[in-house]
Amino acid sequence: MTREILWFCVAGVIGFAVDVVVLLALVGWIGWDVYLARVFSFVAAATATWLVNRGITFAPRRAGAPRRSIVGEWSRYLAAMTIGGALNFAVYAAIVAGLGTERLVLVAGVVAGTAVGMTFNFLSSRHWVFARRSNEN
Repeated sequence: MTREILWFCVAGVIGFAVDVVVLLALVGWIGWDVYLARVFSFVAAATATWLVNRGITFAPRRAGAPRRSIVGEWSRYLAAMTIGGALNFAVYAAIVAGLGTERLVLVAGVVAGTAVGMTFNFLSSRHWVFARRSNEN
């Protein structure tokens, strides 16, 4: 489990970077609303973390398992992350509403939201999305 936690954290750092870059690009360069941009940055970050978690973090759990639909797995992952994402977004929105929309505040909101959602996301990934089934090795 220690290996999984470490790689989950690596995936989270990658997801955080994707989240911030997409958020700042949509807000700063395209002029999107800060809340709508955060929804899109979250989906981009979740997809990036799914790729790392699928390929590295939980790969041993998938070894020898029956092949599953990639789209189905991504859909389950995104569904699981949506709850963590809702917690993440609520924290982000509270910080932005209270402190404003300056770039540093937006980044701080992403940091705080990410911290809140991370434990839930790990547990749902480990025990639902990438869980070993009883008929698997």
